[in-house]
Amino acid sequence: MAFSNLFATCNIPVAFRGSTRFFRLSSSRRRLLYPDCRFNRPPQTTYRWFARLTTGGSSATGPEDALVFEHYVAGKVSRINKALELAVPLRHPLRIHESMRYTLLGHGKRVPGIMCLVSCELVGGDESWAMPAACAMEMVHAMSLIYDDLPCLDDDDLRRGKPTNHRAFDEGTALLAGEALLALVFELMAGMEEVPASRVVRAMLELGQAAGSEGMAAGEIMDKLSEGREDISLEELEYIHKHKSSIGRAATVCGAIIGGANEDEIERLREFGTKVGLLYQVIDDVLDVTRTSKELGKDAGSDLAKDKATFPKFMGIEGAKKYAFRLLDEILLKLSYFNDERAAPPRRLASFFVNRQK
Repeated sequence: MAFSNLFATCNIPVAFRGSTRFFRLSSSRRRLLYPDCRFNRPPQTTYRWFARLTTGGSSATGPEDALVFEHYVAGKVSRINKALELAVPLRHPLRIHESMRYTLLGHGKRVPGIMCLVSCELVGGDESWAMPAACAMEMVHAMSLIYDDLPCLDDDDLRRGKPTNHRAFDEGTALLAGEALLALVFELMAGMEEVPASRVVRAMLELGQAAGSEGMAAGEIMDKLSEGREDISLEELEYIHKHKSSIGRAATVCGAIIGGANEDEIERLREFGTKVGLLYQVIDDVLDVTRTSKELGKDAGSDLAKDKATFPKFMGIEGAKKYAFRLLDEILLKLSYFNDERAAPPRRLASFFVNRQK
């Protein structure tokens, strides 16, 4: 039987696929809960096997390897989606909650949330500790998408294949939905009872700084001011993109803090998160000029139409791609400090980001 199909054929829930939690159960408990499962590898062997399939190296190039990684990511996405659904139920007043849910639950990739969970596990924490923070990252991200699409900023009509929030509702409702999402972020994080209070406070501080005037907002305003400029430098371009992607860095750092990382680990993961966010933005720039709106699920060519400062504009499409792969090399180097097996998922995620097509 192909390893890639083993989890599915054994009827193991998605929550256990691609993780070691299933194998931490006693053999008798495992047989009781999953009588159809004949997958009985010992935990360390299984962890090494999964790590080997998620390294992004030559041993992780086949279709079976890709399917194992897809199961891993699908499990993370599924659990984040369920948590978000519970966090923002439909209630009075319906209009604002419908608007909040419209963007928050709208088939996102869940990159900030996944990065938060992966970072927590990388330093030895449990996914459940970081799930409220992962949801908080997704809420900040959703708020930023709502605001980015407004006529006063990017003036986009399409997001994830659907009308943008202010088109589906109206500008006033979109503004209030973003405001409500941002407020809910800190309510969620303040309620993390399984995590020591000192870690919670530090994570909240990290997120607040990343979303504010020296973080994401700084990137957005500089992006706006750069429109039409021909004299933009690489340093300025990196500043814009690093700050626009501050939530990715915050997700990584917050996950590490919640997971109990030491100071050295936190700083290494801060650099990792910064470079991953920059890499993601570089590929976004490339896709904006090489893909159609149908392929992307959002307005393609919008950066070009607004004459924004982008990496393809600065160094050409091929130059931007080469720059992204240089960033990937630096990212993998940052991860080499950590336990090789635990670092397998973030390694594969980074490789996935640089090769994504939408």
